[in-house]
Amino acid sequence: MDKLKIAVQKSGRLHDDSMQILKDIGISIDNGKDQLKAAARNFPLEVFYLRNGDIPQYLRDGVVDVAIIGENVLYEKGEDIVVKERLGFSKCKVSIAIPKSKKFSGIEDLEGKRIATSYPNTVTKFLDDNNINAQIHLINGSVEIAPNIGLADAIVDIVSSGSTLFKNNLKEVKVLLKSEAVLAASPKISDEVNVILNRLLFRIQSVLKGRGFRYVLMNAPTNKVAEIIEVLPGMRSPTVLPLAQEGWSSLHTVIDKNDFWNIIDELKAKGAEGILVCPIENLVV
Repeated sequence: MDKLKIAVQKSGRLHDDSMQILKDIGISIDNGKDQLKAAARNFPLEVFYLRNGDIPQYLRDGVVDVAIIGENVLYEKGEDIVVKERLGFSKCKVSIAIPKSKKFSGIEDLEGKRIATSYPNTVTKFLDDNNINAQIHLINGSVEIAPNIGLADAIVDIVSSGSTLFKNNLKEVKVLLKSEAVLAASPKISDEVNVILNRLLFRIQSVLKGRGFRYVLMNAPTNKVAEIIEVLPGMRSPTVLPLAQEGWSSLHTVIDKNDFWNIIDELKAKGAEGILVCPIENLVV
């Protein structure tokens, strides 16, 4: 039986978020401690736990069919690899940082400087696009220490919260790119396995849609229902049910989670009360 081979990062935040979304879409993984490969119990899928930087080549060679990987890694090592879905988690930036004591008036300040990074291709593209000549020092790990020991004038590295920069007396001065986790596919994926991938994508897209919406229930005087419906940015017409108390109705709808706080005051002003907001695990449209 064909199985979909998916690569995820061996450890770290991206690993945890990747395993969580597989759990959220109902896939149970039999993975023990320090395993490099594990099978799903209830879906034709095998998980490969790999170093993040190695995943693009595994995709390119067809060793794995798909991967959950950071966009920043694809930009650095796999621009030719197709992204199937943006996943919205493990967000970060790849940024330029310099010592706090130094002034920065613009990217032209990098001319002739030394830049330490573990993203040489990303930095080279940026410098070439901006016609800047600078020396790139390739460092794998602990890039932030480079300016403090006199190895570099600036660094380019991943920035999440900025706490690591702060601890090393650095400040972010320029964002090169913003990144999030994506589902990327091998160019060598077979037609048979692609069918399984489409099943996986359907589940992932349902979960992602659910995360972006909320199920909202509220009570209101029946004579106010029409006015309330006018301000609800729901998917379609809301469900309206009569309550046991005469003259009152219950409205049920689904709205974008970012819209709720924008309309809550208006809903209350039009007579809605007992408003209940619930998360949605899956949304199939």
